[in-house]
Amino acid sequence: MKAFVFIALFALAFAASSLAQQNTRPNVIIIMTDDQGYGDLGITGNPHVKTPVIDKFASKNIRFNNFYVSPVCAPTRSSLMTGRFSLRTGVRDTYNGGATMATTEVTIAEMLKQANYKTGVFGKWHLGDNYPSRPNDQGFDESVIHLSGGMGQVGDFTTYFQKDKSYFDPVLWHNGEQEKHDGYCSDIFTNQAIKFIESNQQKPFFCYLAFNAPHTPLQVPDEYYQMYKDIDPSSGFENDNRPFVKMSERDKEDARKVYAMVSNIDDNLGELFKKLDDLNIADNTLVIFMTDNGPQQTRYVAGMRGRKGSVFRGGVRVPFYMRIPALFKGEKDIEITAAHIDILPTLSEICNVELPKNRKIDGKSLLPLIQNKTIDWANRSLFFYWTRRFPEKYNNIALQKGKYKLVGLTDYNATIEDFEFFNIEEDPYEQNNIVLENKNIANNLKYELDQYYIELIGSENLINPQPIIVGSEHENPIILNRNDASGARAIWSQEEIYGKWKVSIAEGDYNVRFKFIKPLEAKGRMYLETGAIINQMQNETTDTDIIEMKNIHLTKMDCDLIPFYSTKGKSIFPFWVELEKLD
Repeated sequence: MKAFVFIALFALAFAASSLAQQNTRPNVIIIMTDDQGYGDLGITGNPHVKTPVIDKFASKNIRFNNFYVSPVCAPTRSSLMTGRFSLRTGVRDTYNGGATMATTEVTIAEMLKQANYKTGVFGKWHLGDNYPSRPNDQGFDESVIHLSGGMGQVGDFTTYFQKDKSYFDPVLWHNGEQEKHDGYCSDIFTNQAIKFIESNQQKPFFCYLAFNAPHTPLQVPDEYYQMYKDIDPSSGFENDNRPFVKMSERDKEDARKVYAMVSNIDDNLGELFKKLDDLNIADNTLVIFMTDNGPQQTRYVAGMRGRKGSVFRGGVRVPFYMRIPALFKGEKDIEITAAHIDILPTLSEICNVELPKNRKIDGKSLLPLIQNKTIDWANRSLFFYWTRRFPEKYNNIALQKGKYKLVGLTDYNATIEDFEFFNIEEDPYEQNNIVLENKNIANNLKYELDQYYIELIGSENLINPQPIIVGSEHENPIILNRNDASGARAIWSQEEIYGKWKVSIAEGDYNVRFKFIKPLEAKGRMYLETGAIINQMQNETTDTDIIEMKNIHLTKMDCDLIPFYSTKGKSIFPFWVELEKLD
């Protein structure tokens, strides 16, 4: 038996060495689903959801059983793309103007293009909707995406007004241009990914298939809903000793829809994997399946505490499965802690391309773990946080190091006794706070947490966030949407709210259009503030949701762009603003 293990390890090491020497580079596919929690798979113990394709993929390949991400969407995506904690990249929120990644960041796509990879993204980007932060500005040759954090959300203005049909027959963005599509969103994104793979099968490619499902709004083809309409998602756990949060009737109905959306994704992945086999490229294609955070709604999450938005394990621990036929055949469980920041350095090593330079890469290559090499990861630290706008000291913040985890859900001036402290090896469901018995260890983690907090909130891209560039030949006209607007906290679909965009304007003459959520009911005055320059005009037209200001001259400036419509003592913020440079 020992001889067999030695031979297997030698073969694995030889394969990796040979791959690098021959400069053979695998294709790369990263599949990420949106708001699909750890418990939303059959293989993780859910008795209700039907995911035979993903379950088979997981059971026959490499399973990282302690894999972590950020508690919410955009931070996870920025860390995945860059190998860095999200605050370093300028991403601090999912909207509020905090989901725009700095253009100076180097993405997986840009890194792989060093080796002439063709690159494509299909689905959810959520790292900036305008130049210079769009996928095609950040290394992707081909992109078919929706805007902002989700289809049907205010930032995705091409689907927002479709309401309960926003996932069907959508207008998407193909390489920065609007394009009408027929069908259901997950089917569309998969078909576009397959089309990209077919077109690039003769060269190394990177395909990032980022489903927006099962994120809200919970819309799914009826044939899939019918599979679950009669189930009770809270049943089947009566003899389970793990914690299980009580589900309301609304939670149960949401779970039925989520499971239907997940089954649709599972079928789509069956089509994708079949295409790899049909093209005879499966053996030279690295495939990753993962999700971006915990579930948004209450449902089975394998007994873990918390869900999306929480730094408890239910919010940040996700399934992560990998297939690398050229380097490893067979199935394997890896229990050592790994995270989203590890994917870029892993691909750097496997694909034999240089890591991005002149920046701190927080992640580590996972290849040594796959190769059973001895590495010192036992006391690795991971930092988690989540609050709106910016991190709040000691509020929904955590540091995990080895088997210990310190969680702050308290005030900025809290003492160690106000924290929660867990041994997650003995207490994987984070139920027993042992801070009083372990003050010395907890204080050491608190000191390290403080150092992470101070370092990350001082990040250059956080202090000087990426502006949207207005008047560039790369995007003209440009439409500023509400997902990227800051100002008042939590700008969404409110009419009376203060909002602005951080922009860098090229000098020139502009036509500006302001779109409102509802037709204006009264005459008023339209204002456009750009730094010290204020343009305003009286509007005499009612029952319109569009106001135009033509031939405005704007000088070159970096400023806040602040639009509002003043009427009857109200200041109404536009739904979006379009600026077209005329010269």
